[in-house]
Amino acid sequence: MSKHTFSIGGVHPHDNKMSRECRIEPLPLAPTVYISVAQHIGAPAVPVVAVGDKVKVGQVIAEPGGFVSAFIHSSVSGTVKSIGPRADLSGRPSTHIEIAVEGDEWLETIDTSDTLVTEIPADNKAILDKIRMGGVVGLGGATFPTHVKLSPPPGSKCERVIINGCECEPYLTSDFRTLLEKGEQVVVGAAILKQVMGGVPCTIAIEENKPEAIAHIREVIGKLGFSGIEVMEMKMMYPQGGEKQLIDAVMGRQVGSGALPISVGAVVQNVATALAVYDAVQKNKPIVDNSVTITGQCAPKQANLLVRVGTPLRYILDYLGGVPENAAKVISGGPMMGRAVANLDAATVKGTGALLLLTEKETRRAPESHCIRCGKCADACPMGLEPFLLNKLARAKDWDAMEQNAAQDCIECGCCLYSCPAQIPLLDNIRIGKGIVLGNIRARAAAAKAAAEAAKASADAKK
Repeated sequence: MSKHTFSIGGVHPHDNKMSRECRIEPLPLAPTVYISVAQHIGAPAVPVVAVGDKVKVGQVIAEPGGFVSAFIHSSVSGTVKSIGPRADLSGRPSTHIEIAVEGDEWLETIDTSDTLVTEIPADNKAILDKIRMGGVVGLGGATFPTHVKLSPPPGSKCERVIINGCECEPYLTSDFRTLLEKGEQVVVGAAILKQVMGGVPCTIAIEENKPEAIAHIREVIGKLGFSGIEVMEMKMMYPQGGEKQLIDAVMGRQVGSGALPISVGAVVQNVATALAVYDAVQKNKPIVDNSVTITGQCAPKQANLLVRVGTPLRYILDYLGGVPENAAKVISGGPMMGRAVANLDAATVKGTGALLLLTEKETRRAPESHCIRCGKCADACPMGLEPFLLNKLARAKDWDAMEQNAAQDCIECGCCLYSCPAQIPLLDNIRIGKGIVLGNIRARAAAAKAAAEAAKASADAKK
């Protein structure tokens, strides 16, 4: 059987799945957690607790600050000690709610049993409300509020739900373990998503390097008897799990520049998100924990841990034996799209899926040399861009030309940097330029909106 993949670009790094045999184990509670109110795309949530308040696991501690925003819940029981700025994973200050842990008391409305609930509520509006109230966001990296994604704009129609189980980033294994250990819950979550989107077909996409997961999920689908859900075996290719690449591979459709997946009839959700949907709808459990892979050649121990949101990174690493002396860098995420952690006292967020420890040798870049115009970066780009050109324009600070050449469509996958024989920091330069281009686009949109509102106000005044 031919395996499915996307049609443009891609690379094939060694997968290094060193932690694939490590079952997901619960991490003992830290003495204190620090829960960010800005751990999703969109407006930060607004705290609704005060210093001195007692909270339980699952209790709302911050409410959405806008339409594209999400509820934040306490991941522990205890006392709120402070609310204020604290450095996040990137070192930037953002508001955190500090909670001193006292016991482990959960809200009575949350079903903490292991009983599998397969009967799906018939009321889709009630399902969406549970997903919204559960603070469910995309756990594949983007952390986009899930209830918003499941509410397509008028005129848009979903034709297929795709559950992303590719986990194409090297080293990462938490989604793989979730498929093996929580496969029934993932399939029920997929069925819930399928129902909410109108009963459309659902594809669970899994890369070929996870044969145990492919076989297990097919067995679960047959056992549970859900119709219209299939497993599609994907070719091992990076970035197979990219949203636009996955839609291309599964549906043979390309999402246009600046367009959303729903424009081609697709809604994509990560495996961990499908599990979170199951928990929210069937168990009344909001996102209070997530599975985190701890890995790397110099990691103190290979592990997949179930970690409460807001747990300090240093506590996680100390639990496994501490930060090794030869660890030069800790990455939040994988080696291709992850970001270096600026502060080990920072706390996990909903989207924290991995901590990758790298040695100085692994992080040291080779000296940059001149571009030899080989075109390998363009061949590797899964978005069909010309990284060599975008790099040149970024260095020249020609932001208008970068926009004209679609720098805003870069998904920052790192394929260009990985494939460049001249060791040119293509991604670094393009990422900086892309940020400026997107800022210019947003500024123009805001100015156009303000002008339209002023024109309308002027017209109304003349009536």
